[in-house]
Amino acid sequence: MILPLHNNCFTKSLYARICVLSFLLVVIKPGNTTATTDRQLPAKDSTFILLQRLDLTKPGLEKVKTAANDPDLATKELLNYYRERTSVKHPVDRTLKKSYLGNYANAGTMETADNAMKHIFLGQPAYPPYFCGDDIDWGYHPPISDYYQWVVQLNRMYFWTSMAQAYWHTGDEKYAKEWVSQLCDWVKKVPRDKEHDYAWLSLNAGIRGYQWSYLFMYFLDSPAFTPEFLVTFLNSCHQHADYLMGTYTAKSNWALMEAEGMAFIAILFPEFKDAEKWKTTAADRLNMEIDNQVYSDGHQRELAMGYHLGCINWFCRTLDLAVMNGMNDLFPESYQKKIELMCEVPMKLGLPDGSNTQFGDSWKGNPGANWGILKQWATRCNRPDFLYVATEGAEGEKPGETAFAYKESGLYSMRSGWNKDAICFIMKCGPDGGWHCEPDNGTFELYAGGRHLMPDGSGYIYNAEPENRAWFRQTKVHQTITLNGENSLYAPKHLLWQTGENLDVLVVENESYPNLTHRRAVFFVDKSCFVIVDEVYGEGAGDVDLHFQFAPGDIKFDNQKMIAQTSFNDGWNVLVQNVLPKEVKMEEEEGQISFVYAQKEPRPAFRYRVPKKVDETGIRFVTIVVPFSNKAPEIKAEIMGNPEICSNKVDLKISVNGIYKQIGYNLSENLRTL
Repeated sequence: MILPLHNNCFTKSLYARICVLSFLLVVIKPGNTTATTDRQLPAKDSTFILLQRLDLTKPGLEKVKTAANDPDLATKELLNYYRERTSVKHPVDRTLKKSYLGNYANAGTMETADNAMKHIFLGQPAYPPYFCGDDIDWGYHPPISDYYQWVVQLNRMYFWTSMAQAYWHTGDEKYAKEWVSQLCDWVKKVPRDKEHDYAWLSLNAGIRGYQWSYLFMYFLDSPAFTPEFLVTFLNSCHQHADYLMGTYTAKSNWALMEAEGMAFIAILFPEFKDAEKWKTTAADRLNMEIDNQVYSDGHQRELAMGYHLGCINWFCRTLDLAVMNGMNDLFPESYQKKIELMCEVPMKLGLPDGSNTQFGDSWKGNPGANWGILKQWATRCNRPDFLYVATEGAEGEKPGETAFAYKESGLYSMRSGWNKDAICFIMKCGPDGGWHCEPDNGTFELYAGGRHLMPDGSGYIYNAEPENRAWFRQTKVHQTITLNGENSLYAPKHLLWQTGENLDVLVVENESYPNLTHRRAVFFVDKSCFVIVDEVYGEGAGDVDLHFQFAPGDIKFDNQKMIAQTSFNDGWNVLVQNVLPKEVKMEEEEGQISFVYAQKEPRPAFRYRVPKKVDETGIRFVTIVVPFSNKAPEIKAEIMGNPEICSNKVDLKISVNGIYKQIGYNLSENLRTL
């Protein structure tokens, strides 16, 4: 904006200042650490920079435009505009503020908020809060091994949401006053430069763009929300959006957070001249990323359930905000359809109590963790099956199937039913999902009778030291086969999937090593027990190990019968028994598991080991895995005939409590059951 030049000294001086500031707007880029940034300019200059960034021709901004040469008056009018604005729909409804008094924050939220008032902040939530100084140090490193992750998350200020909720819960202005003070303090102390890279990771900027835009309505009516603060707030929002506009971490979940932050600033503050550009760019990126990052079967490509669920949120929130503001054309119908496919995943691949598998960087969460998203999408998409699962059968319609194959992403589930005590087996044999994935193809989890009997270890922590994350990523600490204990490759192959009333069968392969391929066949018999046939073939030589791990607790090992069995005093247990080959050696191994980020505990683990020579064609293992309550059933299994290792046809004779049946598969034809 260039004001008309009048014939007086004051206006000439003002015109000169605006020209200089306009020049600064052009030459100062977020990455330029040597130039003076607008956050370091005098208050009046910051106001003029903000006014340059706004489109004052928009309806409602007439008084701001008229007062543009008077920074104090202009910012007062701008604050009045935002407090009276109705043209933009916001997820937070300010008219409900009074109705939330006394019923908006629980004890945990209040504790987080009150700690934050004293500068005792939560960074990574797995760790306790730490005092960051009376004069806040936004780069504070607590005395923990994973300090970097803590300080990165400190600069997302999740505790500000607790302060906002505490403000509406109590009506106490101290929360608003402190939020304003802390935000201004951060803007002053944390410029975007190399020294503060931890704070200006692009995903951090995206998260702040979303968070700050969201918190805006909580505090807008507070006396602490002054015209001067509005200038600081909007200028920083502009800096965030401008930075995100020039940053695009394609094919990464970072891209979703980057786009979300830019979209929220653009849609909720359309007064910015660049808002339309930010909005369309953010939407374009999300439309591209839903195809980049989600397989056609609906699973997010990192193959970690926690990130899959996070991506659903990141894809949804911008869509919902756009629809709320009548911008439906930003996203095609296919975008929402793909999110619906994503929402099927926690229903089909989640555990019966609503918690999650721990493959890769995922932690199971609390029972019922998935119910909220399933309830939401049950309404959105008229999905009675979602509603049935989310309400544990109280409403909706039971899903028509109990076995699901995600062939593209390489995830499979078999279950006995849809009650929370059902037997549920979930297996993974998929492509490389990147940093949050682990080299564990062939691994599985087993849940039965309300107990997570054989869970995955998870990723534990993001600190990559050998005793930390690196240990949990090893193939040998997963329920699959290794050669000489080395990590395997990602080279999956889907061979067979067949389901039936009394038998489900899955056959997959993974070229785990350049000279050794692992084939795994899983038979779910009578919806009650599992027979697993593992075969390896190739010239690879050395120790071939078949690994198993259990939930923390006592276990009984019988090296003569090749049996490992959990011994929980109540509820369900599981028995694992090798029946082939006879020369196998059974040995206990180190076991660790993490149910919560950065927390781990020991658990029982063991392996079946068979040495393999170079000239040996291959090795076949046959293992029985039986979840049970009270007494374990008597199960026997044997291979019929003498089929070659990894031949197309395999038949087994099994006995369950004396009742015999024959099962098998034929890859040349189809699964057959006799």
